[in-house]
Amino acid sequence: MPNDVPIAEIVDIAASTVPLLERARGIVESLDAWLPVEAIWLTLSDPQSHVYATIGSTGLERPVLDYLDRPTVAREIQLAELNKDRPPVAVTELPVPIEELPTWADCLIPVGFRDGLAVPLVEPGGPYLGMLSLLHSSTELPAGVVRDSVGQLAPLIARAVSPLRSLLSTARLVQGARAGAVLLRDGSTYPLPGLEPHPSLVHSLVLDIARRTLLEGVVYRSFMWPLQNDGGLDAHTRVTVIAATDVPAFVLGTLLLTPDAECHGLTLREMEVLGLIVDGRSNQQIATRLTIAARTVAAHVEHILRKFDAPTRTLAAVQAEREGCHVPPALSVPSRGRGY
Repeated sequence: MPNDVPIAEIVDIAASTVPLLERARGIVESLDAWLPVEAIWLTLSDPQSHVYATIGSTGLERPVLDYLDRPTVAREIQLAELNKDRPPVAVTELPVPIEELPTWADCLIPVGFRDGLAVPLVEPGGPYLGMLSLLHSSTELPAGVVRDSVGQLAPLIARAVSPLRSLLSTARLVQGARAGAVLLRDGSTYPLPGLEPHPSLVHSLVLDIARRTLLEGVVYRSFMWPLQNDGGLDAHTRVTVIAATDVPAFVLGTLLLTPDAECHGLTLREMEVLGLIVDGRSNQQIATRLTIAARTVAAHVEHILRKFDAPTRTLAAVQAEREGCHVPPALSVPSRGRGY
């Protein structure tokens, strides 16, 4: 590998906490100073709108970029099988002549490009992210050592532009979070780098609640989740849902789990009652939902107000929702004859 390969620069960019588009611009500038190409197109795949969104480029005029921002271009990339993890491939090595590919025949060849190197971007352990395209006017392929170098840089570049990794700085604001996942708009989830995996982050009611929360446009939500142990429901974890902002639209946000979070000494049943209060239920409705006596609900409410030092149930509900100290109705369970 040549000595001037910008490994250290790209590692620094991947580790930085600057916004995604700034990281992408840094990647393009670093590659442009090193590679013998005339244009660079750095993109993220957006499954929702079926396009490849440009996040960084050089050497491409606005009409070309506008053309590349089309679903037809994404379909050509898929047909060429460039939407999966594979080594860099020259366009002239594809089974279809570039003159028969509309993107090349109608857009790139007319402005002087005759060849290119396509580099799929996949972060290890994560989803396919997008593609790095290197374009040049000659029909001579880049030297093999350059191609190999770009291939070895691809995971670092993917890490630098990964929407998954760009959510880490936000996740770090949630103290005590031990597990986390990134929620994508297409329904899939991926582990949040640096945090532990957890079964509930794959298929669960908690995941459904988090997804609905984000799809409704809620930016932040926190609540308690009761855990099922051998002896019954006697443990809990705090769930924090945070919407994505500095990422493409196909990323919804993050779901974080903080075990044994403190909630003013509330019992699990009190958290469930509080969740129903937040939901606007009366004492009688809460009693019916949890199959307990109305007087028992009244006692729980009294304990909740005392622990929150709140004069009214409304103020207690506001504080509980702000601090995430309640169990949503969808997660609360009947007493099953326990009488509390």
